[in-house]
Amino acid sequence: MSRIVIFGAGGRAGRRAAEEAAARGHEVTAVVRDPGAHRGLVCDGVRVVAGDVTDATSVATVAAGHDAAITAAARLDVPAVDFYTAATGALVSGLAKAGVPRLVLVGMGPVLEVAPGERLLDGPGFPAEHRTFALGHVVQLDVLAAAPDLDWVVLAPPVVFLDELAARTGRYRTGGAQLLSPPGTDAPFSYADLAVALLDEVDAPRHHRALVAVGP
Repeated sequence: MSRIVIFGAGGRAGRRAAEEAAARGHEVTAVVRDPGAHRGLVCDGVRVVAGDVTDATSVATVAAGHDAAITAAARLDVPAVDFYTAATGALVSGLAKAGVPRLVLVGMGPVLEVAPGERLLDGPGFPAEHRTFALGHVVQLDVLAAAPDLDWVVLAPPVVFLDELAARTGRYRTGGAQLLSPPGTDAPFSYADLAVALLDEVDAPRHHRALVAVGP
């Protein structure tokens, strides 16, 4: 059993990660901005606390005594580049102060490559309104790459809306920094199975300091 701190635990990916971690018997600290708005997170093995993922001191405080961290934190009310620069920098600094060596992050499919050196978000047909948000995840990777002492992995799900209601199957594929080939079925990729992939990278890490595609 490990102690895992999850930032952005009130969102769809973070909530599923907290549920998956608790089901595996881990002690979970679910970090949200307003615990009163997320009373449904409280269950056996899950403690909900207030925290600010963009503040290194707050990160260090809530992460102290944990073995690993997961972040699915996002903000839509501030520019993505500003948010991910601040949040990733605070995580790098705060987790170091807290002595937490492993960070698993939820990424974004458009940062993956369609060919060597060619990211999906840079293609001529990629929507400009989505590119602005995706660039936040590019900055996230840049900040992580400059943090030599942190063991991190970014799992980037498919460039589709994940299924919030689909049941957990426990099955998923991973690749490298390129988009995965089509799965050969029409089955959606669920937040529940993304959570499985996230927790597997905590329990038995297979990827280190890397961007990794994940999907059905």
